[in-house]
Amino acid sequence: MARAPRAPTPVSLRLADTKADEVTITCGGHSTYYIDTPGGVRIATDWSGAYRTGRLPDVVTMNRAHSTHYTLFPDPAIKYVLHGWGDGDQPAKISEHIGDVYIRNVTTDIRRNFFDDSGTNMIKDGNSIFIFEVAGLCIGHLGHLHVRLSDSQFAAIGRLDIVMVPIDGGYTMSLDGMSDITKRLRSSVVLPMHRFATPLEEFVERIGPDFTIDTRTERALTISRETLPSAPTVIILSGV
Repeated sequence: MARAPRAPTPVSLRLADTKADEVTITCGGHSTYYIDTPGGVRIATDWSGAYRTGRLPDVVTMNRAHSTHYTLFPDPAIKYVLHGWGDGDQPAKISEHIGDVYIRNVTTDIRRNFFDDSGTNMIKDGNSIFIFEVAGLCIGHLGHLHVRLSDSQFAAIGRLDIVMVPIDGGYTMSLDGMSDITKRLRSSVVLPMHRFATPLEEFVERIGPDFTIDTRTERALTISRETLPSAPTVIILSGV
């Protein structure tokens, strides 16, 4: 018999009057989340230009699995465009201080054919896990993750307070594989993304009873290090 989830520790959902130590994260759609920092930097993840909300981002990150995760023709008003893939045989190496946020990446391989799990015909370092360090928080976006992570990749990622996880169950990884990675990361907050038609209950079932499930009617949450939930929590924002 499944254990009932523990009641979540409340998370602030204020969309305005952000304090100096608070970050606002908004679900744009697909794999795009907006991160608004206390210093006023706006970041959009896996940016294709299709999922817009509020003002144009200052920084966009991209992955090249398919065209809903990048664009080669971003709005020229976007100041910083960070590709998750490198030039030629060189992996992307992101280490950028932009305003009050530090952005880095950890590369992973991707499949050329999304549904070929044979391990052949891979694109080395074709995907980046982007990590945003701001206001005492470490926020990770797994991108279009196709492979299980090695011990060295987990070490390079480090401790993530908040992680954005694709849960489509096929185009990226199986739900079993993705839930294993999520459980090992053991972040305080898990934000699902890249869902398609996957029933949320399937990911919830696999993630296990150690994670509280917190379904919201809002598209955004405002959070600080001090207001992180005390138990690992999957927060499902509107739009997921």
